Amino acid sequence: MSKAAELAALIGSQTALSNRNLIINGAMQVAQRGTSSTGEGASNGVFPCVDRMKVFAGNTAGRATVSQVADVHDGFANALKFECTTADTSIAADEFFGMQYIIEGQDVQQLKKGTSDAESLTFSFYVKGNASATYTAEIRDLDNDRINTQTFAVTTSWNRISLTFIPDTTGAFDDDNAGSLQLSFWLHAGSTYTGGTFASNTWASRVQGNRVNSSQTSFFDSTSRTFFITGVQLELGEQATPFEHKSFDTELQACRRYFCKTYNYADAVGSVGSGYWAWTKTTSQRWDIPLYQGHGMRTTPTIVAYNASTGTAGQYRNASNGTNHTVGTFQATQNMLFIDENAGNWNNLGGGSVGRMFVTADAEL
Repeated sequence: MSKAAELAALIGSQTALSNRNLIINGAMQVAQRGTSSTGEGASNGVFPCVDRMKVFAGNTAGRATVSQVADVHDGFANALKFECTTADTSIAADEFFGMQYIIEGQDVQQLKKGTSDAESLTFSFYVKGNASATYTAEIRDLDNDRINTQTFAVTTSWNRISLTFIPDTTGAFDDDNAGSLQLSFWLHAGSTYTGGTFASNTWASRVQGNRVNSSQTSFFDSTSRTFFITGVQLELGEQATPFEHKSFDTELQACRRYFCKTYNYADAVGSVGSGYWAWTKTTSQRWDIPLYQGHGMRTTPTIVAYNASTGTAGQYRNASNGTNHTVGTFQATQNMLFIDENAGNWNNLGGGSVGRMFVTADAEL
């Protein structure tokens, strides 16, 4: 896009010049869980490394390593890389694999979906791969189970893809903290999802066979296959504006609404780095651990404790005598984690002993 076109897009945009992008962490800056994960494809609904970016997968023998990588181009320092490590060229009907991002209903009310004034949406992102490929991008209304899909091309060079989706006057989004708008990058799919009629840029009730273009590439066709993505942006209107870069701190604080940890930022979950929480056992005390320091996590989180010396999930460490114990009962709100040291296995710590553990809190969509 020329500078003149960029200026015209900004001037003509119906949204503010800031807070245009509905995507958190679109520049792939924040990776609280770690910077790389192997064996992806075995489980559905996994957040492997980069915050807010989910892997969806099912019924495939294909496997991938997913990593946050330094790949400097056009003002971006980071990208999310998918690298095929186990191919799957015998594709069963019900196989699927790709990347998803989900937005809360209360954050998409400005789209006016389900009304006569519904807005167009423009979805833009930067992609490249090891070879030319064609994949499918899908927008799904989770509240009314409606979809709109388009294909996009990948080459061996970084390219910005811009896809404008027409307004949908059917079905309003719920105004709450549950998931309403789901964005999916389909990288691999069997005939259950490709065997119907693919209608580009058309809103319709979800039919499984119509979701993916039958001629698209399979990411798992070869162990040489790679897929890189960054600069993901979703905005109102029919024109992609320049990517809205945000500070690392701004993105980190937004990500912590959905996932936070007591580990130091650079230490991966399950490691034995620094940032563990420590306490001394006395009698009849309750310990309060603050979670996200904003207006609270999205919902009451799922808490997981990790042994501060071994990294084992579901344990804490008695640092006074070197023994390991199964964690006791947690209570949590959107802002605070509570431990009653006289409840359950917390009593195994013993009077005057020091306990140590890491904690993660997950309120992802």
